Amino acid sequence: LSMCSKICYAIGGAPNQVAGSAASFFLQIYLLDIAHITPFHASLVLFIGKASGAVTDPVAGFFISKSRWTKIGRLMPWVLACTPFTIISYFLMWYLPPFVSGRVAWYLTFHCLFQALTTLFQVPYSALTMFLSTDQKDRDSATAYRMTMEVLGTLIGASLQGQIVASAHVSPHCTVNPSVNTTDSWHDTHSIPDPSDPLSHQVIYMIAAGVIAGVYLLGIVVLFLGVKERDDPYALNSDRAIPFCKGLALTMKHGPYVKLTASFLLISTAVQLEQGNFVLFCTHAAGLRNHFQYLVVTILVSAVVSVPFWQKFLQRFGKKCAACGISWMIPFAVMLVTIPNLILAYFVAFVSGLSIAASLLLPWSMLPDVVDNFRLQNPHGKGHETIFYSSYVFFTKMSAGIGLGISAAGLEFTGYKPGICRQSDDVILTLKLLIGAVPAILILLGLFILLFYPITEESRKKTKLALEELR
Repeated sequence: LSMCSKICYAIGGAPNQVAGSAASFFLQIYLLDIAHITPFHASLVLFIGKASGAVTDPVAGFFISKSRWTKIGRLMPWVLACTPFTIISYFLMWYLPPFVSGRVAWYLTFHCLFQALTTLFQVPYSALTMFLSTDQKDRDSATAYRMTMEVLGTLIGASLQGQIVASAHVSPHCTVNPSVNTTDSWHDTHSIPDPSDPLSHQVIYMIAAGVIAGVYLLGIVVLFLGVKERDDPYALNSDRAIPFCKGLALTMKHGPYVKLTASFLLISTAVQLEQGNFVLFCTHAAGLRNHFQYLVVTILVSAVVSVPFWQKFLQRFGKKCAACGISWMIPFAVMLVTIPNLILAYFVAFVSGLSIAASLLLPWSMLPDVVDNFRLQNPHGKGHETIFYSSYVFFTKMSAGIGLGISAAGLEFTGYKPGICRQSDDVILTLKLLIGAVPAILILLGLFILLFYPITEESRKKTKLALEELR
C-alpha cells in the first residue's frame, strides 16, 4: 500500500471530523446562548440527533452489505452520494431562522439529518480499511495516517469555528465587571452581540459553516481520486455474504468484539462529555471565557502531534498497554476543576490532547484485529465488515447521545440561564462534575473492561499466519 494511497485515504476522513468537531465543541453553547432555546430543549436536540445517527448505523450497515460491486467499488458510491446532502444539512444546522416558536423543531430536524448522513459516510469509509490491504501492518499504518488526519481535522474544525465565532461569546461587559450582571438581572443584559450589529452572530456562524462545508467537499474529492477499493481478498467465489441479521447476532456473541465495544463505549462517552461541556466550563465555571478557543486549539494540537507517538508505542508495547495513556487526563482534569488557573488550564489541555489521541487511535486500530479473528472462525462467509463497523459506531454514538442529553438536562435542572455573565453556584458545580468526576469514572470503568480483551500481540500474529494460509 503506497504512502500516497494512505495519505489520500486519511484526508478523506478529515472533513467528517472537521464538521463533527465544530458541532461537538460549539453546538451546545450555540443552542443555549445564540439560539436561546432552553437547556431541556437543547438536551433533546443533542440526544435525539445523536440517537438518529446511531439508529442509522445498523440501517446503513444492512443496505451497504447488500450493495453490489461497481466500477468504483462497493463502499465508495455511498461515500460520494451522501456528501452533498451532508454539506447542506450542516449549513442549515447553524442557521438562525427568523421565527422563534419553531426553532427547536428546526435544529432538531437538521441535527438529525446531519448525524444520519455522516453515518452513511462513516460506516463505508471506516470499513474501507479492510479493503485497502490484507496486511495487518499496512492496515495499522493506514489507520495511524487516518487518525492523525482526523485529529488534524478535529483541530481545523474547532480552530476555524472557535476563531470565527469567538466574538459571539465574549462580552467586554462580562470581562470588565462580571458582578454587575447577576442571575437576578439576567433579562436585562446579555453577554452576546446585539443582533442588529452587521457582524452579528447569525452572519458569523454562517461564515464558519460555509468555510467548513468547503473543506468537506475538498476532502471527499481527494479520497475519490486517490484511493482504490479492492474486492474481498479472502472470500472465494463460492462464498456467500452473511445475512445482516445473522451477522449481527454473530457479532454480538463474539467475545473480543463485545469487550472492545463495551470498553470504548464508556471511554468515548467520557471524551464526548469533555468536548461538549469544555467551552461552557471555561466560560461560566473557570473564568476563562477569553481563552477557551486557544485552550481548544491546545488540546487538538497536542492530539495531532501525539498520534505518531502512540502508533510507535502500540507497535512496540502492544495495543492494550497503549490504553494506559487514556487515563492521563483524569488527575489533571480534576486539578483544573478544583484549582482553576490559566497556566494549569493550558497544561491540562496539553495532557488531555495526549489522552484523546490514544482514545481515538486505539479502537480503530483494534477493530480490524477483531474482524480478522471473526474471519478465522467463520472462513466461508463474507460481507461482515460493515456489520462490525456499523454496530460499533451505533453503540458509541448512542452512548455519547445519552451522555450529552443527560448533561444538558442537568444544566436545565440546576437553572442554567443563557446570556448572563455569571451562572448560579449549582450550574457551576454541575459543569465541574461534567468535566471532572463523571468522565473520570467512565474512563476507569472502560479501562477495567479492556483488561479482559483477549486479543494479544501473539494471538494477532497467529491469526495473520492462519489467514495467509486461508488466502
